[in-house]
Amino acid sequence: MTKSPTVFPAENFDDEADSQALKEAFKGFGTDEDAVIDIIARRSNEQRRKIASRFKTMYGKDLIKELKSELRGNFEDVILALMTHPVEFQAKELHKAITGLGTDEATIVEILGVHTNEEVVKIANGYEGLYQTSLEADIKGDTSGHLKRLLVSLSTGNRDESDQVDQEAARQDATALLQAGELLFAGTEESVFNAVLCQRNRPQLRQIFHEYENITGHSFEKAIENEFSGTLKDSMLQLIHCVRDPIDFLATRLHDAMAGIGTDDRTLIRIVVGRSEKDLGEIKEVYEAKYGKSLAERIEQDTSGDYKKTLLTIVG
Repeated sequence: MTKSPTVFPAENFDDEADSQALKEAFKGFGTDEDAVIDIIARRSNEQRRKIASRFKTMYGKDLIKELKSELRGNFEDVILALMTHPVEFQAKELHKAITGLGTDEATIVEILGVHTNEEVVKIANGYEGLYQTSLEADIKGDTSGHLKRLLVSLSTGNRDESDQVDQEAARQDATALLQAGELLFAGTEESVFNAVLCQRNRPQLRQIFHEYENITGHSFEKAIENEFSGTLKDSMLQLIHCVRDPIDFLATRLHDAMAGIGTDDRTLIRIVVGRSEKDLGEIKEVYEAKYGKSLAERIEQDTSGDYKKTLLTIVG
């Protein structure tokens, strides 16, 4: 898949000049927020980390601590997200989703669902480094039953990542899912759903969904609606959406973060910052096609101040 970032490494990058400009921005009464946005939102993550290192060498001060003391609210959150190593950022987001009041399963499924095996393993290792406990242990401590098993399976980063599609195997899996769910006289064999959804590669899963529809005459999502309830049902539907089309899934997550009263700023920041050097360009296109309004227009309506300026700079 072609990458379509919205944030690129700055050309003629000069970490010393950037450090000086940031030092100037913090001087005197108040902060020159525009200067902070102009530097931090227009550099790659690697460049930002070089600036932090250079800043400490030049001034003996921690740039992150300086930013924390100078900035406030969502503006502070988005700038700090930009300054954090991508793996560490996702690990921190998972920790908030697990340890906050109640579990934010949607965020856990999003993070574990959109990243590759290699990325999931790195995030899990980063998590353990930060919190001295494994991601798996925290998921187990915070969830229960079949939902717990689904999330633990996803956290292993062990999905088949080949692009091979075996039509006959897909038919067999579709039949097995049907027998474990809709054809089962009483209850559902959740373990069969778990094994298929968490192990098969994405193109193979799409083929399985297709075969299921052929056999039953209705979508696989309909089967999930019929067989499951509550958070497990929601988490499975999210995972299926993510498998079918990760870009559409993330566009929908952004839309939902800004729909209704209030904004889910954590999700908005996580996806905008987390995808800015990957595929945010593509997410923007799908968002506009799907909702008839550009992502920038929506952010413009839904946020304000320096926070809005920063998001719009990243989105481009």
